[in-house]
Amino acid sequence: MNASILCLTVGLLVVCAPLAHGQAAGLDRLCQLNDAKTRSISPENFTGEKGKGGMATLEEGSAAHAARELGQGWKVNPYVHIEPGTTFTLGAIEGSGVINHIWMTPAGDYRLMILRFYWDGEEQPSVEVPVGDFFAAGWGMGKEPRISSLAICVNPRSGFNSYWQMPFRKGCRVTMENLGAKHATVYYQIDYSLEAVSEDTPYFHAQFRRVNPLPYKEVFTIVDGIRGRGHYVGTYLAHGANSEGWWGEGEIKFYIDGDDAFPTICGTGEEDYFCGSYGYGERKEDGKYSYESFSSPYTGFHHVPHDGAQRRIGQYRWHITDPVRFDQDLRVTIQSLGWQSEGRYLPLEDDLAAVAYWYQLEPHHPFPSLPSKEKLIITD
Repeated sequence: MNASILCLTVGLLVVCAPLAHGQAAGLDRLCQLNDAKTRSISPENFTGEKGKGGMATLEEGSAAHAARELGQGWKVNPYVHIEPGTTFTLGAIEGSGVINHIWMTPAGDYRLMILRFYWDGEEQPSVEVPVGDFFAAGWGMGKEPRISSLAICVNPRSGFNSYWQMPFRKGCRVTMENLGAKHATVYYQIDYSLEAVSEDTPYFHAQFRRVNPLPYKEVFTIVDGIRGRGHYVGTYLAHGANSEGWWGEGEIKFYIDGDDAFPTICGTGEEDYFCGSYGYGERKEDGKYSYESFSSPYTGFHHVPHDGAQRRIGQYRWHITDPVRFDQDLRVTIQSLGWQSEGRYLPLEDDLAAVAYWYQLEPHHPFPSLPSKEKLIITD
């Protein structure tokens, strides 16, 4: 392999640098020994304690009926139920460390299952996102894309994986709230390391927003109110096109460190920002639109088949090699724009839902409230 390509490959996941000695950073450090302690939380070991996995008994296990002839140690408690209107603590960790990987397969209404992450005892979450959107699969159960990227993988059928590094210094807590009317079922595993984290390492954040429909001639705000120092590392956008014709001409804009009317970064179009072009090969045959989906390490696009009039699109863009750095504040917006007669742009009134991912030093500015339950759900 060419040396320059190798250097690029092994350095891809160094997103939250600088790192403490021993902190995971990808293939370039995989062969090095360090003092980190590997731990994992799942329904078979809620605390992640050493030597405490697989201890559930038939009296308490969620799969006790299936394991009734085998007993303790035989997949007795592989999942949890979260009752309607309740919040379940998926994991709580004490001390200094890094979440390196999360695997999850949830069953329920993805938009009404809210993931939250709290770092170092904070009262307001640094991550607050519906579970499907967090894993770039925002259009609901049974409509999951196949994603093969560096930060997020979605594998058949609903194997959700996050490889975002999430450091903490005093501890962390991960919860899921079920806003739905039925109980939700979650299989999950949180893989982490207990290790020192340097004081200048920023924390992982993710925020969700949705507007449906977008008011005429208004822009959609992906994120606003970021205050402090950090870098923006990714965008997921679930775009529901509510009208005929092409929908992806709108520009994305990054307002950095005091930018007012005009941004520092202004893209040239929606599919351009997500690293596609010419409408993702959009075609219309027999009254139905089709596109060319793709998934790559940094970018991806998928079209969700749907019987209704709305076209449903998912797009992701990870700024792993090109993070957007800010010292004071950051705001990110995107236009919803199509075409009308005589070669004129048409402001669209589409369904837009986005997740912004970034790292920053704490404290962070409080997030706006999530949309109401009625404004979260996906309807036909």
